[in-house]
Amino acid sequence: MIEVNELTKRYGSTTAVHRLSFTVRPGRVTGFLGPNGSGKSTTLRMVLGLHTPTAGSVLIDGRPFRDRSRGLRQVGALLDASEVHGGRSGRAHLTALARSNRIPRSRVAEVLAEVGLTEAAGRRIGGYSLGMRQRLGIAGALLGDPPVLLFDEPLNGLDPEGVRWVRGLFRRLAAEGRTVFVSSHLMTEMEHTADDLVVIGRGELIAAESLADFAARGGSTVTVRTPGHVELAALLAERGARVRTDGEVLTVGGLAAAEIGDLALRHRLPLHELSPRTASLEQAFMELTAAHATHRTAADRTTDRTATDRTTTDRTADLAGSPR
Repeated sequence: MIEVNELTKRYGSTTAVHRLSFTVRPGRVTGFLGPNGSGKSTTLRMVLGLHTPTAGSVLIDGRPFRDRSRGLRQVGALLDASEVHGGRSGRAHLTALARSNRIPRSRVAEVLAEVGLTEAAGRRIGGYSLGMRQRLGIAGALLGDPPVLLFDEPLNGLDPEGVRWVRGLFRRLAAEGRTVFVSSHLMTEMEHTADDLVVIGRGELIAAESLADFAARGGSTVTVRTPGHVELAALLAERGARVRTDGEVLTVGGLAAAEIGDLALRHRLPLHELSPRTASLEQAFMELTAAHATHRTAADRTTDRTATDRTTTDRTADLAGSPR
């Protein structure tokens, strides 16, 4: 288990992480999400004792990581696959890690086989592709057979087969009761892999909850297409639904598809489409982190203003009980 308590990190006048608190539990894959510059990498480095917090604390199974003399037996981590000696072979790199942590040398061959690098083990790392370096970094994290594992962008450079393999690996590690904490910018992968999410923005906590609960924040809507769109929109507004119109197409929030269908049937309104749509993880993430993005373009700000104007118009139409 990883327990982060009121964690703060300042660099001069810049606050990278501010009073961050969350818990990563064993037996589950927890995704760590946030816009660029949100403080994810700084947080991971403080978890591993590589950066000293300005305030707050991080405990791994009840103790700071720095208090553990054989770190790889307790925590395995992949932070940057490029931070290895390019002149060494993959086998030599892992052997050095094993020796420094008093891990049996036989374990090196085991993890090389597990990540699919047995045949490349004798080659210099400088000749590895990015995907191969990622696999080597994962091998290093697994070397001590630790109960806690941290991965920062582990899918970079992997081909589809490699992505599928990593996805299965994380699920297996969690099923074995390990704590698996994965930082990634790939929303679709988190949808396939994570049980829980920790989301931060500008160093502050936005959400710490299950994947399902976070995705539900984006809401769900029903798309309705009908030649009776004017009348149906008015009926839906009377029921308290949120209605946005675009010609014959209505986007409805606040009512289930079955309720909308029943209402249309009672008033003999033909329906050409009735499609429930659940918000994706990416939609929920973009909506909740928009105000926390560090790097924003003029197009982003224009999009935000357009969305705000559209929302205002929608609300006005909702209150009036009529379409635009």
